[in-house]
Amino acid sequence: MERHLWSPALLTGRTEEHLCDPSWVPLLGRRIHRDVVEPFLALREEGRREGFELALESGFRSFDVQLSIWNRKVKGELPVLDRAGQPLDVRHLRPGELVRAILRWSALPGASRHHWGTDLDVYDARACPPGYRVELVPGEVEGDGVFAPLHRWLDERMGQGRSFGFFRPYDRDRGGVLPERWHLSHAPTAAEYQSRFTLAVLRETLERADLLLKDVVLEDLEELYGRFVTNVGKPPWEGPGS
Repeated sequence: MERHLWSPALLTGRTEEHLCDPSWVPLLGRRIHRDVVEPFLALREEGRREGFELALESGFRSFDVQLSIWNRKVKGELPVLDRAGQPLDVRHLRPGELVRAILRWSALPGASRHHWGTDLDVYDARACPPGYRVELVPGEVEGDGVFAPLHRWLDERMGQGRSFGFFRPYDRDRGGVLPERWHLSHAPTAAEYQSRFTLAVLRETLERADLLLKDVVLEDLEELYGRFVTNVGKPPWEGPGS
């Protein structure tokens, strides 16, 4: 990637210059990083041969969209979920507790890996019954969940290093973001962003944002950054994650 593109705007979802051309949307369903298009299409084609139809529920997500999600959760307009993906009763949570409850499933604006376009939320469109609404909750991807077969196949591919560079950064609970089997990251591309996304970049971005509970977030930002931003797994072909 060109040197001038490494900017806070690029790292925090406030530009789209790193994304594929909009003309790809009919084929992909979402805009993603231009360097991730070919690997994703290759993985999707492999899936089709095994009876799966890999589809994108989410690709690139802008700073403004992530900010809206955050603020609506703080205001109670969107549910805050527990470990099982069920709505929490947050009425009696203190501000710091609410911040951490939200962060178990939703990133801080500016800190979402979806800003980079390298990270995708996927599902199996072929497995969806008529009228099915994808929720991206644990029950869909575990046990006999509707998308569990797709993820068992992805497990096998990743374990063999045959997933075209995709891995799960949230493969297990490390005390930060809860496991998200549907969240895939393209390791070769995401690693560049991750190495440049510093605490200073995040702090500067949030200081300028119309973020609810901003005072609580900024006061504890170093701890939140270590627990919820950098606390991710490694590709299985690189050895055990942290």
